[in-house]
Amino acid sequence: MSSETSTAADPAAGREPEPAQGIGASLASAESRAKTEGTFPYAADLWAEGLLWAAVLRSPHAHARIVSIDTSHALDMPGVRAVITHEDVPGEALHGRRTPDRPVFASDVVRHHGEAIAAVAADHPDTARMAAAAVIVEYEVLEPVTDPEKAFEAEPLHPDGNLIRHIPLRHGDPAAAGELVVEGLYRIGRQDPAPIGAEAGLAVPRPDGGVELYIASTDPHADRDRAAACYGIPPERVKVVVTGVPGATADREDASFQLPLGLLALRTGCPVKVTATREESFLGHAHRHPTLLRYRHHADAEGRLVKVEAQILLDAGAYADTSSEALAAAVSFACGPYVVPNAFIEGWAVRTNNPPSGHVRGEGAMQVCAAYEAQMDKIAKKLGIDPAELRLRNAMATGDILPTGQTVTCPAPVAELLAAVRDSPLPDLPKDTPEDEWLLPGGPEGAGEPAAVRRGVGYGLGMVQLLGAEGTDEVSTATVKVHDGAATVICAAVETGQGFTTLARQIVQETLGIDDVRVAPVDTDQPPAGPSCRGRHTWVSGGAVERAAKMVRTQLLQPLAHKFGMSTELLQINDGKITSYDGVLSTTVTEALEGKELWATAQCRPHPTEPLDESGQGDAFVGMAFCAIRAVVDVDIEMGSVRVVELSVAQDVGRILNPAQLRTRIEAGVTQGVGVALTENLRTPRGIVRHPDLTGYALLTALDTPDIRIVKLVEERDVVAPFGAKAASAVPVVTSPAAIASAVRAATGRPVNRLPIRPQAAVAQ
Repeated sequence: MSSETSTAADPAAGREPEPAQGIGASLASAESRAKTEGTFPYAADLWAEGLLWAAVLRSPHAHARIVSIDTSHALDMPGVRAVITHEDVPGEALHGRRTPDRPVFASDVVRHHGEAIAAVAADHPDTARMAAAAVIVEYEVLEPVTDPEKAFEAEPLHPDGNLIRHIPLRHGDPAAAGELVVEGLYRIGRQDPAPIGAEAGLAVPRPDGGVELYIASTDPHADRDRAAACYGIPPERVKVVVTGVPGATADREDASFQLPLGLLALRTGCPVKVTATREESFLGHAHRHPTLLRYRHHADAEGRLVKVEAQILLDAGAYADTSSEALAAAVSFACGPYVVPNAFIEGWAVRTNNPPSGHVRGEGAMQVCAAYEAQMDKIAKKLGIDPAELRLRNAMATGDILPTGQTVTCPAPVAELLAAVRDSPLPDLPKDTPEDEWLLPGGPEGAGEPAAVRRGVGYGLGMVQLLGAEGTDEVSTATVKVHDGAATVICAAVETGQGFTTLARQIVQETLGIDDVRVAPVDTDQPPAGPSCRGRHTWVSGGAVERAAKMVRTQLLQPLAHKFGMSTELLQINDGKITSYDGVLSTTVTEALEGKELWATAQCRPHPTEPLDESGQGDAFVGMAFCAIRAVVDVDIEMGSVRVVELSVAQDVGRILNPAQLRTRIEAGVTQGVGVALTENLRTPRGIVRHPDLTGYALLTALDTPDIRIVKLVEERDVVAPFGAKAASAVPVVTSPAAIASAVRAATGRPVNRLPIRPQAAVAQ
């Protein structure tokens, strides 16, 4: 994989060299060495005296009525200390991230394959698994509802019904029509988060009757509150300590592993540990929403969009989870980063007996991006216009109006991004290299023939929201303490790989001129910082750290300013030195801090948003980020195999805070999108997860990753965001699948209306 940046297009070209520390430096993560050497402690590495092991019994059926549960055989096994079911939940039996509709243990009915029925604690992990298998459950198997279109007419699968949310968006004139009309039906498959390490955790009972949970949580305070409600105890008697998080998405935000763990610890009075197998991981956590999309685009003779009509159906699986938020994003961004004067979108999220769907990078936005970009390709083909030129004619800019009625007030350099990837040099054609050096689709030594290979070039433009939406109260709290010349940041923002702990160190270095900065481990004794998703900690928690650091800076400078009869604004800190504007004062930060202990706590809360109304209108988003990708692919039009040759990326990032970290995040997002486009599809015939392992679920390896060229990073600062920066990793995930599908269409002439792309869809007609 290449992370080459085009100096001709990159605004960083010609800038001053990177600083050694602070904002703008490529500061390495404090954990990077331990993680690369394999010595970093994750949840699976935890241990405690008197440890017991947990195992969970999961349903083999997608839909069934539970007639009876017999735990006696499991309890009689030597070494088994406890077996619990729904009857042993002392508090709230239902939980959920937004809607409490998911049982801790199924009681009367099973709604998806892998749903938890019972949990066991034993003195050995093998004993625990055998005991879980010894729990006898009598089922009355029911016909599963697995087609989301049939969920509207099916019998209710849940007391709340099958419809989770319906959003009818109405914008403009319904009678508007264009000279050209194109239609399409699109399907997006089910992507699994596939974490590097499967779920694990440790629960330790406390003397006060509470429990401590050592888990890879990404939202510890929400997990604490859910656990306390389940256990029937006050939140202050539950403490969540965040252990090493090996990357995070839906898998780390699912409480179905955590809640039984604490119940077993409370029941046995002993520490209890769980380490999920890969199969249990696939069955237990949420996945990306499979989506069905119907589109009709109207355009004039010049290719300018007149109206977009769409129907979007999200398969939420058995429970609601984050489906309401995913649907809001899908409906709001259904037209993409284009100017559309008239839009009429219907969006639904429904329950089925498929595995639960939840938060996975770019949820909602990724699915619609694949569809609206396919529509743009159809318009370009019908009009005989270059696909990039068509997109430029319709590109959104700052000041334009979203179909939700919200004005785009943040930087939106969509045309600039697209022009950058369009004008970037294309990779060499295979004919320019010896035939024996060709990298044929299908892999080295593959069966493909060079004569059957066609090259295609395609484009994708994507957009995502920043932070939460529709009235979400985004707030974070941080404390900065300085003692003995070193600084400590205390903030409950979980480091999930997005680089927050590195950013926090950079902020304090920049503001206070202190080299030695550490970030304290996260637990729920600290004030809440909210979930680690959508890059929100760069904005909200980074903003809180900056404000706290500035308050400490004022405490540090005030005595000096008073002594010399000037205001603190006339003093500056650079390279560890404090100087005045006139040169009268010059001292070091170390000298100024001698014998002092300073600290400050601050909050950051962005401006409020509002829910979408009954017509899908409202200022629902704080900010947005945009990305353009050009994909170059080689397709064997006889076999249908696809090789991504190169992906060129241009992205608006607001401000580059850590250059190396930013490029890594973009490359990782693009790579995840390649998996969505070509290989990743968790198959669930009749609701049963087929091949829940990493042999049956095809993840990309390093050898499968194409060349990724970051050709432009636009630094147009968002004035309402701390530092002016934007989150970076979600929007390339959203955009790259659409770009790859576009390139395959260009190579084959086929419509390519399904992701991942199946071989039969890439065979030329």
